Amino acid sequence: MTETFDVILIGAGSIGLPAAVMLSQAGLKVLVLDQFASPGQGSNKKAIGGIRATHSDKAKITLGNRSIELFAGWKDMTGDEIEWYRGGYSFVAYHEKDASSLQTLVKEQQGLGLNIVWLDKRQLLEKVPDLNSVNLLGGTFSPDDGSASPLLMAASCYKQAIKHGCVFHFRENVTGLIIKSSKIEGVVTSTNEYHAPIVINAAGAWAGSVAEMAGINIPVVPDSHEAAITEPVARFFDPMIVDIHPDENSSNCYFYQHWTGQIFFCITPSPNIWGFNTSETSQFLPLASRRIIQLMPRLKNIRVRRTWRGLYPMTPDGSPILGTSRECSGFIQAAGMCGQGFMLGPAMGEMITRMVLDELTPMDHEILDILSPYREFSGHEKLK
Repeated sequence: MTETFDVILIGAGSIGLPAAVMLSQAGLKVLVLDQFASPGQGSNKKAIGGIRATHSDKAKITLGNRSIELFAGWKDMTGDEIEWYRGGYSFVAYHEKDASSLQTLVKEQQGLGLNIVWLDKRQLLEKVPDLNSVNLLGGTFSPDDGSASPLLMAASCYKQAIKHGCVFHFRENVTGLIIKSSKIEGVVTSTNEYHAPIVINAAGAWAGSVAEMAGINIPVVPDSHEAAITEPVARFFDPMIVDIHPDENSSNCYFYQHWTGQIFFCITPSPNIWGFNTSETSQFLPLASRRIIQLMPRLKNIRVRRTWRGLYPMTPDGSPILGTSRECSGFIQAAGMCGQGFMLGPAMGEMITRMVLDELTPMDHEILDILSPYREFSGHEKLK
């Protein structure tokens, strides 16, 4: 017997899980399908947990600010611990070009409602005393940003969604979409068939393949990134430190101290490593360690416990895709989060719910225009 739902979500990850919570809370009958064995087992559990509204465009700043409000209040709302910590973000500058770009961007960000300031060398060292002071010019500081645990957040969303009646089917691959007269009517999986007037593609790195089932091309390509975590140590700095200056093997690096005392760190490889390979490499740790120790020498004696590799579902301009498909009514694309799905997920979940309920605000329409699947993809995110 074919089951019927109000909404089918494809993907139980950074976007699908909070969307499942909020759609279910709204009283809708929701089915979530995922190829993995449990929630958050795709790219979600590979995230390092950074949460920021510090972006360079209005859509992501607005979504980021709202997500921070939701992360900060999550424990009070649900009773679930997600290890939220408001440590802030600091984009540091050791080169004149970077300092000039960041200072110009700060003015734009402030105009878009972001709580951010430029700190000169002395002010930044007061905030983060262990930064390398040699050639330091200053940096931005956004105090409202922070971090949380992707694993705990995924578990909480799963629990809360079930509490409100959401149905999850794991280890169930979507193999086709049911479309009649250019309207979505359901999905076909490896084991069954389900009907719904709304289907949401939140399949992360696999979203392009899902869209192709409807004959739709969305430019989402997975990009491999590695990360690492250290042993826990007593807290000695608060903000996520980001260096946007490229070197020979990486286009940036970033690290922060989690509320447990462990240091998480990453680099963005240059050139990009496209594809679905998630095997760790021997090159990552020496490259990343060199960069972060150069920025903060005190890190050099802390032992690394583990490295791993995940996928960033990238778009050509570095911004997410969110919108209803013109070619297939009722088929919503919520994809291409560019490694920022965890930090944007709660606000995205709310917005997807308003899309489904036809309760979009004027600001929502403005954001949807920016993130439209049909935009030109000609711009570029300045703070990837």
